[in-house]
Amino acid sequence: MLTRKTTWHFTFVSLIIGFMLAIQFQTSHEPDVRDTRDIWEIRQDLKKEQELHKQLLHEIRKYEETLEKYEQQRSENKGAILRQTVEELKKEAGLTEVVGEGVVLYVEQMYDESYVGPVSDTVSAELLRRLMNELNMYGAQYVSIADQRIVNTTVIRDINGVTKVDSYPLRSFPFEIKVIAADAEKMYNRLKASTIADDFALENLLLTISEPQQRVVIPPYDGTVRVKQMEAVEDARR
Repeated sequence: MLTRKTTWHFTFVSLIIGFMLAIQFQTSHEPDVRDTRDIWEIRQDLKKEQELHKQLLHEIRKYEETLEKYEQQRSENKGAILRQTVEELKKEAGLTEVVGEGVVLYVEQMYDESYVGPVSDTVSAELLRRLMNELNMYGAQYVSIADQRIVNTTVIRDINGVTKVDSYPLRSFPFEIKVIAADAEKMYNRLKASTIADDFALENLLLTISEPQQRVVIPPYDGTVRVKQMEAVEDARR
């Protein structure tokens, strides 16, 4: 006697076999579909496929040219960025002329024709360094003394009684100290409120501060830039 579970399995298998036989019968009785197109229609379809292939090739070449242009522009941009970086580094190192808003300080001797006594033909290095410290505190960006550009490596010192800016001697008056600042008006006001002019007067020197100027030109550093504690690195690709 068949159980209920066995009957259900038999029914399921019978359904699957019947479904497969029905599909086989339908497939064997379906007529073959024949290509009824004539030669002219086949040629037209072939021509369309060839045109589509040609169009696809054209699109591929167009995109390849676009990629080449992008690569070329990227390469040119890298070169431009590199050149810009070099120029910025040269500017920061003081190797280029700079123009901007600022003030000009004039240093001259205070003696007149009636003065009798020793005459100093230079400004003390200590006083000049004190002035530089104040200029830096007041926001100076670029400075030149007697057309000698002040850079990070500049040394102001006394050598045998003559004050030198690096190797340039300050032994003639008058001379100018040019200063470019982000805020020339603020620089001018702070210098006017400072006692630095009195310090110059103690050395019989007159320090005059100009009104803020729209265009102050500071020359490039013309000395040799010495780099210490740096060595070349060999290319690892070699």
